[in-house]
Amino acid sequence: MLKSRLLGQQGLTVSEFGLGCMGMSHAYGPADEKESLATLDRALALGVQFFDTAEFYGPYKNEELLGRWIAGLQGQREKIVIATKFGFDISQTRASGLDSRPEHIRQVVDASLKRLQTDYIDVLYQHRVDPEVPIEEVAGTVGELIQAGKVKYFGLSEASVKTIRRANQVQPVSVLQSEYSLWERQLEEDVIPALRELNIGLVPFSPLGRGFLTGSAKPAESYPKDDFRSWGDPRLQGDNYQANMQMAQVVKEIATRYETTPARVALAWLLAQGEDIVPIPGSKSIRHLEDNMGAGSVMLSQDDLVCLNQMTVTGARYIPEFERLTDKA
Repeated sequence: MLKSRLLGQQGLTVSEFGLGCMGMSHAYGPADEKESLATLDRALALGVQFFDTAEFYGPYKNEELLGRWIAGLQGQREKIVIATKFGFDISQTRASGLDSRPEHIRQVVDASLKRLQTDYIDVLYQHRVDPEVPIEEVAGTVGELIQAGKVKYFGLSEASVKTIRRANQVQPVSVLQSEYSLWERQLEEDVIPALRELNIGLVPFSPLGRGFLTGSAKPAESYPKDDFRSWGDPRLQGDNYQANMQMAQVVKEIATRYETTPARVALAWLLAQGEDIVPIPGSKSIRHLEDNMGAGSVMLSQDDLVCLNQMTVTGARYIPEFERLTDKA
């Protein structure tokens, strides 16, 4: 069974790994609902308590999938932690911009509660920082929802240190969700030190570099058009892909020595970065889930941690369209 970790100073306790559910409905090609539901069941059996979704995934389809699963838990709702997110304008059936106006936040939460078939959301994240709405208004609105019992904990996603500090002064922030892995380490310079100063947990998404660190990633042009990796990740394109294969090879070589898998090595590296970190590797199959959840038993040597720390990645994190949505304040 998985160990537990405490995130933030408000008492949010979760399993050392969560499950990112986005790929069951969004971004990485087709998924089979029966297999997805079976994967959720298996995750719970393995000790996963933390399940991550958002209204944006689908849109709406991923929350609806989680809702059907939650409805069948038969009294086990209090054993799991459900995280979802607001912050996009999805009025045109697809995200057409950002919207964190207080009235919109309230509308999204009510709609998410219905789709999730639950009467409270454990962790409510602002999905992306909206420059048109002061973060103090956002934090205050989530605080009101917490007081009303609709939400338990406040989280931010892809937020800068300045934004985190301002929000935390109005409503304590329990967790920040951002991309962090051997594949993406920009948080280390200023964000992670600030989180530790403020006692805020970190929930890394894409902890396997969208599959690259597992050794199974392909060049961008090899993915179907409905897969984000075919067009949205410069690190998989052209010469960048070839250069980054050297990183994947290092992870594979270390995994071979430990008689384990590259995915487990990459996730074990993340766990070793601090007890205040809970990765949420995504999976839509039991096979990948079981591989990922075994990472907690891999204890990397100091020499191997140093080796992994020295690796560098080639290429921009996102295409400009997505980079603009990342808070730089």
